[in-house]
Amino acid sequence: MREITPPTLRPPFARYAHAVEVPPGARWLVTSGQLGVGPDDVAPEDAGGQARQCLANIDAILAEAGMTRHDVVRINAYVTDRAHMAPYMAARDAWLADVVRLPASTLMVVAGFTRPEFLVEIEVMAAR
Repeated sequence: MREITPPTLRPPFARYAHAVEVPPGARWLVTSGQLGVGPDDVAPEDAGGQARQCLANIDAILAEAGMTRHDVVRINAYVTDRAHMAPYMAARDAWLADVVRLPASTLMVVAGFTRPEFLVEIEVMAAR
């Protein structure tokens, strides 16, 4: 896979690539949006804690598929308030700290999720 960040574009705002090229024949994995809730059905009260839980859930899905965060080519994230952007981005950047080829990424502010305590939802696409 190849990270694509053309020099004619403004650099990304954070740790992500403008695009990722996936070669022919790669095996794809697409996750549903993961909420910041653990197997005990409890969600941390803060956006950072929920983002970390979302990413832990994604790690479990990737592992089940024989993949890791190094295989992620796209992240879509949703937060319920602009105030949650920084805690989400800190969790994402920590999750990607040792990843060399960064994924493409989109972050959106949305009105809400299925339960009012949910503040963050993250979905990924991975390829290997």
